[in-house]
Amino acid sequence: MDNLSYLNSAHSSYIDSLYQSYKQDPDSVEFGWQKFFEGFDFGRSSEGNVAGAETPEHFLKEINVLNMIHGYRDRGHLFTKTNPVRERRKYYPGKELETFGLSDADLDTVFNAGVEVGLGAATLRDIRQLLEDTYCESIGAEFTYIRNPKKVKWFQDRMETERNKPNFSVDTKKRILKKLNEAVVFENFLGTKFLGQKRFSLEGAEGVIPALDSVIEKGAALGIEEFVIGMAHRGRLNVLANIMHKTYRDIFSEFEGKGYDESKPFGGDVKYHLGFSTDVETEAGKKVHLSLCPNPSHLEAVDPVVEGITRSKIDFKYGGDNSKIAPILIHGDASIAGQGIVYEVLQMAKLDGYKTGGTIHLIINNQVGFTTNYKDARSAIYSTDIAKLTLSPVFHVNGDDVEALVYAINMAVEYRQEYHNDVFIDILCYRRFGHNESDEPKFTQPLLYKAIEKHPNPREIYNKKLMEQGSVDANLAAEMEKEFRGLLQERLNESKEGNLYEPNPMYSGAWAGLKMATKEEIFAPSQTAVDEKTFLDIANQITTLPSDKKFFKKIEKLFEDRKRMVSTKTFDWAMGELMAYGTLLNEGLRVRVSGQDVERGTFSHRHAVVKVEDSEEEYIPLSQIKKDDQARFDIFNSHLSEYGVLGFEYGYALANPQSLTIWEAQFGDFVNGAQIIIDQFLVSAETKWQRSNGLVMLLPHGYEGQGPEHSSARMERFLEACAEYNIQVANITTPANYFHLLRRQLKRGFRKPLVVFSPKSLLRHPQCVSKLEEFTNGQFQEVIDDTFVKAADVKRVLFCTGKVYYDLLEKQQTDKRKDVAIVRLEQIYPTPFAQLEAIKNKYSKAHELVWVQEEPENMGAWPYLCRKLRNTGIDLEVISRKESSSTATGYAKQHISQQLYIIGAAFEDKAGKEVKKTVVKTTNKAVKVD
Repeated sequence: MDNLSYLNSAHSSYIDSLYQSYKQDPDSVEFGWQKFFEGFDFGRSSEGNVAGAETPEHFLKEINVLNMIHGYRDRGHLFTKTNPVRERRKYYPGKELETFGLSDADLDTVFNAGVEVGLGAATLRDIRQLLEDTYCESIGAEFTYIRNPKKVKWFQDRMETERNKPNFSVDTKKRILKKLNEAVVFENFLGTKFLGQKRFSLEGAEGVIPALDSVIEKGAALGIEEFVIGMAHRGRLNVLANIMHKTYRDIFSEFEGKGYDESKPFGGDVKYHLGFSTDVETEAGKKVHLSLCPNPSHLEAVDPVVEGITRSKIDFKYGGDNSKIAPILIHGDASIAGQGIVYEVLQMAKLDGYKTGGTIHLIINNQVGFTTNYKDARSAIYSTDIAKLTLSPVFHVNGDDVEALVYAINMAVEYRQEYHNDVFIDILCYRRFGHNESDEPKFTQPLLYKAIEKHPNPREIYNKKLMEQGSVDANLAAEMEKEFRGLLQERLNESKEGNLYEPNPMYSGAWAGLKMATKEEIFAPSQTAVDEKTFLDIANQITTLPSDKKFFKKIEKLFEDRKRMVSTKTFDWAMGELMAYGTLLNEGLRVRVSGQDVERGTFSHRHAVVKVEDSEEEYIPLSQIKKDDQARFDIFNSHLSEYGVLGFEYGYALANPQSLTIWEAQFGDFVNGAQIIIDQFLVSAETKWQRSNGLVMLLPHGYEGQGPEHSSARMERFLEACAEYNIQVANITTPANYFHLLRRQLKRGFRKPLVVFSPKSLLRHPQCVSKLEEFTNGQFQEVIDDTFVKAADVKRVLFCTGKVYYDLLEKQQTDKRKDVAIVRLEQIYPTPFAQLEAIKNKYSKAHELVWVQEEPENMGAWPYLCRKLRNTGIDLEVISRKESSSTATGYAKQHISQQLYIIGAAFEDKAGKEVKKTVVKTTNKAVKVD
């Protein structure tokens, strides 16, 4: 039949295909369509239709009605009543009947198309009313772009059956009113008792509190045992108090300034950045653990951290079951639309190494960002349009209709549990005051704030609605307010008399048995050596490829070379690294590595995952160490993201300190894309929030003529952030020392982030190898002394770190210079000053102590060392490239020339003397080269 195929309709070909299937086998289409086509055929036959005749007008309109149904599903969200304080923008074409080739004259005509919305044959009036109720009231739904028909039908059936209308019990309505009351009164109380203090209130968006409360209740009923929450500062105090159950007394104590304790080495943070964790019990008696992550003012920076924490707990606590835990991210409309980190995190949602089973996104849509109108804040229609990236459904909800909000969020939780996808709830609301309570919003949004000034709060609106329904007594809300305000006043009085409160303890749960480190513990040696038999057994295991699989010739040769290392008992960098992982796995400690191209390694050195030639089947030697009882080894190539992935791995390490968690940059230079995570979390979380972390960062670093973007991982930036023993910064020169450094991360009673300036050329340098006994008898060395010279002969001591050592060593050995010692500083921070002082005393006849580095004088370790050593007895000169605005030259010849000058100057040979004639010495005796 061609009766449908000729129609000029976006959906006629689809309907025609259904009809063709129906003619072949009626049971091949859904029951509703069977009934539709039965009516269609009956109508044709009753009209005396014959093959080739035109389709009667009524049946053309049947198709138009179907198009209208699809139109409402697809675009109904554009015509909703979701904005509580101003008119919505107009969109064309609209939803008028004429848009679909229909008119008012058709309203009482019965159409079989009603089967599509569950009505059966029904009048156009009734069909349209169902669509209006479902798609154009307080909830606007975007879901038709989802490419899975099963998911689309799930929403259609769920929403159209109930017309998106809540039908809550009186008890549920009272609970909603109670949570709204708490939200409204809490903000009002803070505003009257702490005038002039910033609190970034939730006023205008108080519906978020009953919504979150319902997420927990509904989620627990569906099997969720834990939620990890991330949000910025707006409404945070309200969430802490009324969702997380942080005591009002403690919050008031913070307002009173009682969080400061000069006897403790913590700088703290403002109250609306703090995190909290707690256990709550739902109405049904289910226990749920809640964690709210601390977050700086970098709004969306917490997003990847939350996802990392969640994934870590899925892996360790819930045995891979992502239905037991869910992340909740609470965004602002301006930040979700404007911050690139949101995109980076969403791109992780379905990746094997990062997926968390679906995130629930709540957007507090104030329709303004600080002072910027929404029209200036994004190009997209909605702030949530980024959700389409992962084909995630979006609900746009009127924030004043709290029942609609709770209804939508319950549906979102159901969808998350059913399909393990992200889902977005865009809460259209407003910000009652300015960006903070002392700000004047009328300066920039005069008309909007005139409307807001007269607008009742959501509690007043809901209470009025309940009284009209007869659901509550007229005095209930007033009684709730009086009782709650009295409670708050009691807690305020207690806070003025009470002692300092303590933040959530860090060292419980997964962190039990660990603690904050003392200075003595930081410099105490760790037992990281492995007995020879165990070491060689593991080395043999990870260098053996299965004989029944075919690998690429180059891979086979690589593994043969590694096997040869085992027999000669001499190991290169890659083997040192892999053996660190292998020995930890053998001891039951998990290892996770992630980053761009980490499986093979950017410089083709790691090959932790190898492919079978004919099938691309993966073989992972480190997962084959033991047949039983081996800890899990995970290594994942990440998407092309630094900010997002580093934040994720930081969160992963935060949730489980018993796993060696590593992020590797493709080149160390690229870490600057993740600077916010470094500044706001990695280096400062212990001081701000008393939260330790053992994350390892591998940053390829070294001057090998690869230009400004592939030379420097910006050591100076990390060192300028070093204080209070917050992180560890290392630049290692031997495989064995690297082995001990990595193992040390899990062998101490505390955790500190570790930043390793890892090598490139040293991966294959013939002298960058270590003997077996260095792994089986040694330990990590913060400083490595020169073993080629006698102290009595030394006139000059060269201190250096990292790859430049081998350039200096080659010069020393070639020229047989016994009067120059080369000392390696392997751990730059915490700086082993006592060991450096001992080295100076050892070489008592040396008249010059020199720091040699490849980096320009204003970069690398020198600015830090110059500052830290200026009041000590260690008076260093410096030999380096001259200070520069760029990290390195892009010209290979200039690079070689600079390197030769540095090495020559270090040994004061002819080239070095020529350099000294052409430079001006600074007050710190710097030698600078062009």
